Order: sequence, then structure tokens, then C-alpha cells
Amino acid sequence: MKAILVLEDGFTLEGRTFVGSGEIKGEVVFNTSMTGYQEIITDPSYKGQMVVMTYPLIGNYGINIHDNESKHPQVEAFIVKEYCEYPHNWQSEGSLKNYLEKHNIIGIEGIDTRALTRHIRQDGAMKGIISTIDNDINSLNKKVNNYAGLVGKDMVKYVSCKKEYQWNKQGKYHVVAIDYGIKHSILKMLEENNCQITVVPASTSAESILEKNPNGIFLSNGPGDPAAVPYAVKETKKLLGKKPIFGICFGQQILGQALGLSTYKLKFGHRGGNHPVKNLLNNHVEISTQNHGFCVELPDKNEREKMGGYIKDLEITHINLNDNTLEGFRHPELNCFSIQYHPEASPGPHDSHYLFKDFIKLMSDIQ
Repeated sequence: MKAILVLEDGFTLEGRTFVGSGEIKGEVVFNTSMTGYQEIITDPSYKGQMVVMTYPLIGNYGINIHDNESKHPQVEAFIVKEYCEYPHNWQSEGSLKNYLEKHNIIGIEGIDTRALTRHIRQDGAMKGIISTIDNDINSLNKKVNNYAGLVGKDMVKYVSCKKEYQWNKQGKYHVVAIDYGIKHSILKMLEENNCQITVVPASTSAESILEKNPNGIFLSNGPGDPAAVPYAVKETKKLLGKKPIFGICFGQQILGQALGLSTYKLKFGHRGGNHPVKNLLNNHVEISTQNHGFCVELPDKNEREKMGGYIKDLEITHINLNDNTLEGFRHPELNCFSIQYHPEASPGPHDSHYLFKDFIKLMSDIQ
């Protein structure tokens, strides 16, 4: 079935559906990972977005229940160059097509994903619309420009758990994980590091969290604009200095705001499993997995000293080697640290697994 993709600036491409039909809007972004499409489409950080895969052939190893990062797909639509109709892998339990069809997600192929990616890199991630029912480009362009987009919109409320739950019941360290859109692989990594994890909704009060007397608090990944969730920032401020805190991705953006920093939207974001990050504490370079469209603003050391407050004693620990954006910081006196990328790396390299051990050590040292 014919499918038309129109971006807000009028850029138009035509392809065909390999699953689904209808019309859907979202922010169009690209991911450079060569594998891991199942983890990508089930990552809650992609809520509100239509994902373009830069690797040309997608679907060749099927789908299995073990690689889901949440209970169902989170992407608004999935855009590929070529869909593999007949997957083959010893772990495969079904096709990507059937999985997306089950959850009413549109998938389109035959799109020039190289041209689309180059356009986004040049002009930035932008709003888009996919339609199989409207062939009028002017009509589609009007619809997409009437779409509000993600900036200023709280997307966390769509992916956070509705009530508290126990991920596992055993572990030396009790961790309360605040769910802004947490991935299952992060919870598995905490569990492997001897943590007992209580997952709570994003709107949970600091008082309720501290009543549980955890050894540490984890701020998870999540979708959308971090400036659109002031309630999360407000409660995180109350947690500073009370318990060790470890933030990942969206969690870093929340922690940064709680400390007094601001956030901004990147031109086209960082999404993929091949992003180089420099650890300034040991001068090692890590290849990281990333998925974010916003970032914490990085004032230089002199500016941080002038700003005072918590920011004065903030230590920058990691920098992105592609664009020098902030990838990690810590505040030793408050026993908190965070990373902008995904150290659980699902999918992706395992260079950054040590960060979970750093969290364990931080909790162990202040017991």
C-alpha cells in the first residue's frame, strides 16, 4: 500500500507500508544502530517519535519475547529502507511485521532513508506525518504544521507506570527507581548488581520515596522535553543529599535541572550504538548507546562558580567527542552522579557497564 511521508518543512518521500495503514504524526528521528531494532521500537524514550533506521535491511532476525524493553512498541511509526519478509534466527519467535501489526503500529519501507537522514542531519529533527489515506501533499503539510510536536509537552505521563511495583524481591541494596520510561534492561542490570528494586511512578513524592528508606535512588531514561516535567524536578530537589542518586539520560536532565542547570533541544539528537564519549576522570574513550533529543546546558567552570549554589561544586565527568555536549557529571558532596547515555547498552557496546558498579560503591560507602 502506498504511503507518503511529509515533514513540516515540506520535504516529501513516498514509500509503501509493510504493515498497517492510516495516518500518524510524530517527530521524525534517525537511529544509526545496525542491530537491535526490537529494543529500539520498545524503548519508552521513543514515545511520540517516528524512527528511521539508517541500516538498510531490517527485520532479518525476527522478534523474541526476551528483547523487549517495555510491554509493547513505543514508536509512533517505523521507517526502513527494506523490510525482510522472512526472518531467520534460532531465537526468533515471530516476525517484526506481525509484532507491529498486533500493536497497530505503521511500518513503511521503500523510503530513501539515506536522503531522509541527510535531510534531518542538515535541517534538524522535525515534525512529520505518514499517511496511506491522503495523497494531497498540501493537505498533509497543513496537518503536520498544525501538530504541536514534543517541545513543551509532558510525554512521561504516557509511559510511566501507574502504580508502584517490585521488579525483584532480593538484593543487598534497596533501590527506588523513578520511572520516567524505564527500560527493562536497566532493571536487569541493577538486579545483576545485587539490587532489590522498587519502581515508582514519575509523579511520586520525595517524602514517599524517602519513607521506603532505600540505599539509593535511580532516575530513569524517558521521552520528550525534560523542561515539561517540573513536578519531577521539584521532587528531585528534595532528594538531593538525602540518598545516593544515579541518573541516566532523561534522568540526567532531571537531575541537572534540580541542581540549577537548564536543558535545550539538540539539532537532531543522539540515537544509536556508536557514539564516542570521553571519560574525563581517566581519559578513556567509551563507545556508547544513546537515545536523546535534549541535553543539559554546560556552563564552563568560571560560569559555574559565578552561578554558585550546587552548580559551583559540580564536576564534569564525560563529554561527547562528536559535538562536545555534556555526557556526565557528579556532585561528590551530594552523592549524586548521572550519565546522558545508556550504560546498560541494550542494544550496543558494554563499555559503560562499570557505572552500575560505581552506583553500588556509592551506596556501599555511605551505609
